[in-house]
Amino acid sequence: MRIHPLSQGSIILNMLPTERPICLFLPSFGDGGVERMLTHLALGLADLGCKVDFMVGSPEAPYLQILPARVRLHPLGDCSPRARRDFLADYVKQMLPSVVLSAKIADDRIALAVKRAVPSDTRYFLRPGTTQSARWRVRKSLFFKRWWERHLLRRLYRQADGIIAVSEGVAVDVARIAQLPREHIQLVRNPTIVPLIAHQAQAPLDHPWFAPGELPVILGIGGLRLQKDFATLIRAFALARRQHPCRLLILGQGRQQARLVKLAGELGVSEAVQLIGFDPNPYRYLARAGLFVLSSRWEGSPNALIEALALGVPAVATDCPSGPREILADGRYGPLVPVGDAEALAQAILETLTHPLPAEILRTAVSEYRVEISARRYLAAFGLGDGQIS
Repeated sequence: MRIHPLSQGSIILNMLPTERPICLFLPSFGDGGVERMLTHLALGLADLGCKVDFMVGSPEAPYLQILPARVRLHPLGDCSPRARRDFLADYVKQMLPSVVLSAKIADDRIALAVKRAVPSDTRYFLRPGTTQSARWRVRKSLFFKRWWERHLLRRLYRQADGIIAVSEGVAVDVARIAQLPREHIQLVRNPTIVPLIAHQAQAPLDHPWFAPGELPVILGIGGLRLQKDFATLIRAFALARRQHPCRLLILGQGRQQARLVKLAGELGVSEAVQLIGFDPNPYRYLARAGLFVLSSRWEGSPNALIEALALGVPAVATDCPSGPREILADGRYGPLVPVGDAEALAQAILETLTHPLPAEILRTAVSEYRVEISARRYLAAFGLGDGQIS
C-alpha cells in the first residue's frame, strides 16, 4: 500500500480507458462492510492489472493493510465535504480516471457534484449496498424525512452514469426508489471471499468454549444495533438450548450491548451467552462455530453469511430484504425464517445443528462471491471488460 499525493503535470492525454486509473471514492471510511468490500475490490482490480486509486479518510483505517503497494492510497483526513469535493475535482482534472465509484450517500453527493463541475469523459458509478425501503420501514422514519431521503436518492441515482447493486433485492429497491426500469440497474455480487479469509480462519483461538469436546457454539456477527436484531437471536437461543445444549457468542460492538446482556439474564442464559465486542479476525471464531445465524431485519448482501458458507459452516438466516434468500438459494443451503420470529428461528437452529449440510456443498453456494470473479464483473459493469472468467 502506497500513499500517493497528486502531482501537477501527471496527465497522459491519449491513454485508452482501460489504461486510465479506476478511482474508488470512500473518504467517509469506517470499519463496516462497505469499507471491507471496497478494499477487497481494490485488491481484486489491482490483481487484474488495473491502476487503482483509493481515496479514504485515514491511511490507518481498518482493512487497508491488505492492499499491495500498487494500489495508490489517497488519505484525505478528517476534512470537510467541500475539501473532499475540491480534492476529487483536482484529481479528476489531473489524472483523468476512467471511472469514479462511490458507495455511501454522502460520498455519492460529492462525486456527482464533481461530475457536474468538471467536464471530462470520466464515468461516475454508485454502489448502493442496502435495501433502503426496508430500513425506512423498520426504523419507522418520519414521513417528511423518508420523503426527503427518497427525493435525494432519486436525484442521485438519475445523475449517475451507472448503478451497481450488490443483490437482486437491492437492485429492485433502487429501481423502485429511482423510478427507473430494473434493467438500468446492474447486479454484481460482492467481492466477499478473498484468500486471506482461509488463512485467518486457521489462526489460533484461545477461548475455552472452542476447546475439543465442548458444546457447539452458535455465532452471530455484526454491530449491536436495531438492524441485526440480536434480541431475537438471544430469545431463539434460549428456546433452542432447552432441547440441545449449546452456547451463543456474538462478535460486534454497539449501543445495544447493555440491553442484550440484560435480556440474556432475564431469559436465564447469561452463563451461555457472551458478547465479546469487535475482533479484527472473526474468521477464527467462524471456522470453529457449530452454526452461524443471521438474525437481521434488513440487509443488502450480508457478508458474514457468505463468509460462513465459504468456510463450510452451516447457517440459518432470516428471510429479510435482501440477500439471504439469494445466497441460500431459497433455503437450499440453509433455512430461511420470518424476521423477528424467535420460535421459528429456534426450530431452524435445532434442525441445522442436528442435520448440517456437508461443508463442500455449502462452499458451492457462494462461488460467485470470490474476489477474482467479482472484480471482473465490476470491470464489465464499468464497460472496461467482458466479465468472462478464464
